[in-house]
Amino acid sequence: MKPMAIRTHGLVHIYQAEGHDVAALSGLDLDVRPGELMGLLGPSGSGKSTLMNLLAGVFRPSAGKIFVGEHEVSAATTKELDRLRATEVSLMLQGAGRNLLPYATPADNVGFAQRAARRAGKDVPAPEAVLDELGIADLARAQLGTLTPGELQLVAMAVALAPRPGLVLADEPTSQLDHGARDLVLEQLAATSRTHGTTVVLVTHDPHVAAFLPRTVTIRDGRIGGEGRSGEEYAVVTADGFLPLPGHVRDVLPPGTLVRFHPVDGHYELVPEEEHDE
Repeated sequence: MKPMAIRTHGLVHIYQAEGHDVAALSGLDLDVRPGELMGLLGPSGSGKSTLMNLLAGVFRPSAGKIFVGEHEVSAATTKELDRLRATEVSLMLQGAGRNLLPYATPADNVGFAQRAARRAGKDVPAPEAVLDELGIADLARAQLGTLTPGELQLVAMAVALAPRPGLVLADEPTSQLDHGARDLVLEQLAATSRTHGTTVVLVTHDPHVAAFLPRTVTIRDGRIGGEGRSGEEYAVVTADGFLPLPGHVRDVLPPGTLVRFHPVDGHYELVPEEEHDE
């Protein structure tokens, strides 16, 4: 398993709603390093889940390019995308149950998720070994209906990790969990990234999850609106010199506000221009 980088350039995705074109993404440029653990933030409808489906090759972009590892996902054939998702890229949907066969045990769910990878000739571990890495080997033959929400989410994670992918895309994996289960899931995702070098990208609305992650990217209006480092948010200058302001700054700097940039000790500070009475 090889850690996979992500790169998008000018990514646009347009869909139709009630007869109108809606731009979910509007020229998004994103770079994720191999083996990185990072989060996608942003308000509902900002394009986070759309981006996850585009990275997994489930959706086709309207324009722009997507590179995942050595693959240009935006130009891949259906057969190539099927193989990519079977062996190298796992998409974990929001809600543990959406990733699981309800009538099968955790071990059988993991084994089923490995079938396509085995057919493609990939060497994958035994289902019990995958469950053991997440600390749930004792649940291998349990019925899903007897598991707690946290245990179900760990089983869903085991399914995502079943083919030993280089990239895991997790859409709000902690949204339905209590604090203890949330923290356990995050710790297991981080351990997977450290141990196997797996690149992990997850969507979240939870500020505690965002603070846990080494890096976050905030999407606003279909573009990169900011980045975070261990809970601290930064604005990001785009390729065309545009500087989107973080949400809490926009609340105090209404449209039309004049600002200046002052160099201070090797960095720049943004200073609003005070109004002067004439």
